[in-house]
Amino acid sequence: MSFTESFTEFYNQVKASLADGTFAKLTMAKTIGNTDLMNIYVRPIVEDGILKMELNYKFQQEEQVEIHSIDNARDTLVNYINNPFMSAILFTTAFDLTYKLNKKRAVSLKEQFPSFTHASPVIVSYLETKK
Repeated sequence: MSFTESFTEFYNQVKASLADGTFAKLTMAKTIGNTDLMNIYVRPIVEDGILKMELNYKFQQEEQVEIHSIDNARDTLVNYINNPFMSAILFTTAFDLTYKLNKKRAVSLKEQFPSFTHASPVIVSYLETKK
């Protein structure tokens, strides 16, 4: 299975956590070598009444922020798997899900006990307005 296919399966869990109100945050981490881009932090935002994703690129010397639709965020993030990031971690109130590449570039998904007890306030507020 390619990185694109496996990351799409992982990102489907991101979309599900957004829909059910359990999403806390998403982090891309564990770079290959010493790169200028250190992390990408993904958080939901509401812009003009539409739920979108804010991608915060953390470089060694600066930060850059981009706003994307939920699906476009996946298309953007998948480009960073294996170049330079070896892992992505989805934090939800139900579980933490780690997408990880090993040295042989084999993909593993590992579900763990949740790190967060509260979902993103943006998600909670957004879902309340949709009721």
